[in-house]
Amino acid sequence: MKLNSGHLTFCTNIYAGENWDAHFAVLKDSFPILKAKLSPDAPMGIGLRLSNLASIEILENNHLALFKQWLEDEGGYVFTMNGFPYGGFHNTRVKDQVHAPDWTTEDRVAYTLRLADILSQLLHEDMDGGISTSPLSYKPWFTDAEARENATTTATANIVKVAEGLHQIHQQTGKLIHLDIEPEPDGFLESGSEFINWYENILLPAGNNDDLIKKHINLCFDVCHFAIGYEPHTAIINELQNKGIKIGKIQISAALKAKLPASTAQRKETLEQLRRFDEPTYLHQVIARKSDGSLIRYPDLAEALAEGEEPAVEEWRAHFHVPIFVEDMGLIQSTQSDITEVLNLQKNNPFTAHLEVETYTWDVLPTDLKAPLNDSIIRELAWVKTLLEAQNHA
Repeated sequence: MKLNSGHLTFCTNIYAGENWDAHFAVLKDSFPILKAKLSPDAPMGIGLRLSNLASIEILENNHLALFKQWLEDEGGYVFTMNGFPYGGFHNTRVKDQVHAPDWTTEDRVAYTLRLADILSQLLHEDMDGGISTSPLSYKPWFTDAEARENATTTATANIVKVAEGLHQIHQQTGKLIHLDIEPEPDGFLESGSEFINWYENILLPAGNNDDLIKKHINLCFDVCHFAIGYEPHTAIINELQNKGIKIGKIQISAALKAKLPASTAQRKETLEQLRRFDEPTYLHQVIARKSDGSLIRYPDLAEALAEGEEPAVEEWRAHFHVPIFVEDMGLIQSTQSDITEVLNLQKNNPFTAHLEVETYTWDVLPTDLKAPLNDSIIRELAWVKTLLEAQNHA
């Protein structure tokens, strides 16, 4: 839906359908319900996630034309896509394979350019389009410094290929599409400083055309991911703007947070609450902050739980997308306040037109946090809309 501060939508990676027929079926079932509740009198956007298989199938036969007609009939539109997960994303063990194939491969290039082709045919004339994607690769796959450097070089060259492809689409169709790189913990790019350093010192020299690169390669600001690393959101956004690096999309998401008490009994109780989130589908990287301000990084929640008695650690933040409308869950919390900070910046001085709620973990949440999916989506989008439309008070 179009708000003063941008187009607000939800990401369809919440749905389990991996082939096109299954994905379209769930959209046809749920979208009319969501729109009737959230945007009955105006068009409503969709943040479309297509697996590699679905991206191939939608271009076969007459599927894309039928989807476009359905969007028109239902008052829907697509302006952003999630091109991060390539393969299965539900009902299977995803973990680090969410990064595969990574940006060192031609498969990732072909998939992303296919998404761009699809988006160029769906995108309305009066708006830009974005495709979020992985942060090059996954650090633990490359323990050798030289191997990681070579992988970065190859991945960057492939991203330049995609930028050139997006430039061709712009020239041929007039549709401006940007690739939005999404830093996350343990990715090759996981912080604002790593992204900016890569962008200025590796990507721009490799692209050899600053205007083209800055137009077509942007940042996807996933609030959950930056909150896990205790990132200074305002400072990062200001630095990006000062350097002329665009933010293509805000992914509105909340991480799991917990203060770890000094008391052994209270700490054990808190850890038991966190243990409920240790599930086998997704990676749940943890960054722990010690009393001296230093950070400890764990590749998954299980490894962090194994060292939960470390007395110097005061707080954990975990990569588990929890409902954004909940901040206090008893002994544990969410990073909802980080969302509020970022969206207040966006509301007062918009720096992107794309706002996408991305809570994809409904199937694996502890039982007490689960609710019917449509009700959950409606509640999340309504919470964001209220925040963005609230008047500021001096």
